[in-house]
Amino acid sequence: MEQSRAASRLRIVLGHLGSPSALNIESFVGHPTSGTVSSASFHPQQFQYSLDNNVLTLEQRKFYEENGYLVIKNLVSDADIQRFRNEFEKICRKEVKPLGLTVMRDVAILKSEYAHSEKTVTKVQDFQEDKELFRYCTLPEILNYVECFTGPNIMAMHTMLINKPPDAGKKTSRHPLHQDLHYFPFRPSNLIVCAWTAMEPIDRNNGCLVVLPGTHRGSLKPHDYPKWEGGVNKMFHGIQDYEENTARVHLVMEKGDTVFFHPLLIHGSGRNKTQGFRKAISCHFASADCHYINVKGTSQENIEKEVAGLANKLYGLADSVDLKVCFSDHLDQHGETLSLLKI
Repeated sequence: MEQSRAASRLRIVLGHLGSPSALNIESFVGHPTSGTVSSASFHPQQFQYSLDNNVLTLEQRKFYEENGYLVIKNLVSDADIQRFRNEFEKICRKEVKPLGLTVMRDVAILKSEYAHSEKTVTKVQDFQEDKELFRYCTLPEILNYVECFTGPNIMAMHTMLINKPPDAGKKTSRHPLHQDLHYFPFRPSNLIVCAWTAMEPIDRNNGCLVVLPGTHRGSLKPHDYPKWEGGVNKMFHGIQDYEENTARVHLVMEKGDTVFFHPLLIHGSGRNKTQGFRKAISCHFASADCHYINVKGTSQENIEKEVAGLANKLYGLADSVDLKVCFSDHLDQHGETLSLLKI
């Protein structure tokens, strides 16, 4: 771990010096592991997507390298999950109104008789000003794993509590296959990771995550709204030209299980065929060594325009708002820089 922290400090120094290798220092830093490995079979260069750490076993690192995701069982306690659930219900009842929070509803149930309840809210985003929900982003058990992918200087970039509703019959509760990097104007992708925790048992009946293993080794693909008959929820962009025969894995998870995955991993979720609401809480984390990019002229320009339009509608901001303007430093806690998506 000391070598990892030393490498992180060196990476920061090189960044100040403007070295082009500042974000690739791991290519010439050794990779000790907690497992027993012979020197003849161990090749440091095989690890591109995880950093030196004493948390992941060699087998776990290899699995993430090959597949782009890793499920850790029973990571978040029942007590914490119940607290997150209680706070979410307060938000739905409008008993609390955190600054900057975005409340989303399913396109099929916008005009519901349940005006102020979880039966109309499908997702809350950007809960950084809600101290109770933001606790998720600071849980030591989460950050211990996050550091394996980002290094010790951690930014929390985007927060969500997802409340997938029972499908209204139009299959709108589905989430199209996509790559999360489509929404993020910062790089490198290998220093970004999502932590996604099941708040109850999740399987194919209530719309578990589906992933396409190994697709994190590809490039960012063009995204847009899928042409679904039942309609698509706002900003639910999907990949337009993926190989439909690619092998898929459905992530069946128990309450407290947490999956960590790469932002280029192609993933989505099916419709909720039950009468209950499928809940999960998540945060995207990144290294403070990441840099912002200009997405104009790239495949991400369409999401930037949509975000700018939303910013104008909600806050009266000009349509010329850049996607990267939506990210800003928020607070510094316990040595970790936490930066949040603001709109």
